[in-house]
Amino acid sequence: MNRMNQESTAMKSVANTARRGLPGVRRLGAAAAVGAMLALGLAACSATPGASTGPANTGSNLNELSGTLNVYAAASLKTTFTELAAKFEESNPGVKVSLSFDGSSTLVTQIKEGAPADVFASADQANMAKLSDVGLVAGTPKDFASNVLTLVVPPGNPANIASFADAAKPGVKLVICAPQVPCGAASASDAAAAGLALTPVSEDLNVTSVLGKVTSGEADAGLVYVTDAKTAGDKVKAIPLGLDKPTVNLYPIAAVNTSKVPELAQGFMDLVTGAEGRKVLTDAGFGKP
Repeated sequence: MNRMNQESTAMKSVANTARRGLPGVRRLGAAAAVGAMLALGLAACSATPGASTGPANTGSNLNELSGTLNVYAAASLKTTFTELAAKFEESNPGVKVSLSFDGSSTLVTQIKEGAPADVFASADQANMAKLSDVGLVAGTPKDFASNVLTLVVPPGNPANIASFADAAKPGVKLVICAPQVPCGAASASDAAAAGLALTPVSEDLNVTSVLGKVTSGEADAGLVYVTDAKTAGDKVKAIPLGLDKPTVNLYPIAAVNTSKVPELAQGFMDLVTGAEGRKVLTDAGFGKP
């Protein structure tokens, strides 16, 4: 009410000035001033003290977010996640996705030691559980893909390997993943199912390293995921394991609870587990979870 009284007094003053002045231009100017003061008075009366006069906040969406999202993912996801990260950045121009690929067990160790991961995608449930057990997973991990192993040999197949059993023969330079890595655990399981005792010349910490030794000719054969064999194209020849029940690795994804960008983490996970992510993964040879 005080403000209304002040505005009323000001308007009266302007009107009095107009009456004392000359007719014509001055009076017209005074009338305009009175009109302006009336408008200001009405605005002052309708406004709530301290309230914003801008548009209401309707909440944020991904297109309004910005920052860097750190995604730690199993080595076998390199091709698909690189493509999905590019799609995510294209849809969200203010976002940068930083990708780190390695064996799932190695990534778990890095995250436990404080690596700034926002999202973790594992090649098996066991390594995801290691993070859950120490309270580093936000929410419930969601399975988004599956994978199985195949045997690969270099072009020309110099060791004349025609079956899984051939890879276990003496003198064959076989490379597999280490036991703590998902592809290594699957290798041991598949070998047991086939009744084979494997004698690898090397046990590597991620499937990318195994594939590299085969494509370079350093190894006669290697056990990798079918998706890695597909990505390698004519650099390798794939030989099915021929098992009735091969080991199936399920791939879970989850946000790390120390993330400073949980909205970005959720957005990326929604892309991976949604229809667009499913198509990219299927095209790469991944199975459904």
